[in-house]
Amino acid sequence: MSTDEAALLEARGAAFGYGGRAIVQGVDLVVRPGALVGIAGPNGAGKTTLFRGLLGLLKPLAGEVRRGPHPIGYVPQREVYDAVFPLTVEEVVHLGAAPHFRGVQRFWRALGHEEHEFACRCLDRVGLHDQRRAPFASLSGGQRQRVLLARALMARPRLLVLDEPTSGVDRAAAAKILEVLRDLQAREGLAVLIVSHELPLLRAMAQEVLWVAEGRVQHGDAEALLSPESLDRLFAGETVEAHA
Repeated sequence: MSTDEAALLEARGAAFGYGGRAIVQGVDLVVRPGALVGIAGPNGAGKTTLFRGLLGLLKPLAGEVRRGPHPIGYVPQREVYDAVFPLTVEEVVHLGAAPHFRGVQRFWRALGHEEHEFACRCLDRVGLHDQRRAPFASLSGGQRQRVLLARALMARPRLLVLDEPTSGVDRAAAAKILEVLRDLQAREGLAVLIVSHELPLLRAMAQEVLWVAEGRVQHGDAEALLSPESLDRLFAGETVEAHA
C-alpha cells in the first residue's frame, strides 16, 4: 500500500470481524490533518466493529490499516465512564497521561508539574478550567463529555476519535461539544473521526462520511451522502454515488 505521507489514518481494502468472519469490508479511507469524518449507519450494521478496527483493537482480516506516529485521542461514550468514582475533574484528565507511564503506581508518582500544567490547558481548551477541582460526578452529562475530551487531549493527539459524543445530552450541551470540536479542528488542525447516529449533526459538521450497512461501507461527501434523497436510498439498501 502506498501511504500518503500526510495521513494520520489510512485504510485500504480493509475488512474487520471476529473469528475469521468479516462483519464489515471494503473500507477505504484516508484521514489527514484538519479532516472531520463521520461514521453512520443503521443499528447493528457494524459501526462498532469498524470503529474498533480503525482504532487498532481488531486486526484487519483483509487489506491494511496504517496509523501515523502520533497517539490517537479516544473519547468513549459518556455512559461508559462510571460517574460515581471519587475523582475530581482534574484527576480524570490526568488519566489521559497514563499510557506514558508503566504501572498505575509509577504513573501517580511520576505525574509532575508539566503534566499538571498541561491538564489545566486541556481543560481550558474545552471550557472547563474553572471546574477542575469539582467532583467528576457532580457535573452535567455534557460537561462530563467535555472532561473526557480533555482527557483525550492529554495524549497530545493529532487525531481525535469519538464514540457518540452527544448521546444522552441536551441540545445546548451537544452544541457546546460540537463548538469545542470545531475550534480544535480549525485552530489546531486536529482531525476528528466521529461515530454518531445523529445524521443532521454529521451532515452539518462532517466533510466526509462512512455509511455502514449490511457489511459494506460507502464513503462520500457528507452533505451529498446524507441528503434526504440519498438517505431514502441508503435505508433501502441501495448504493449512492457521493464520492469525497
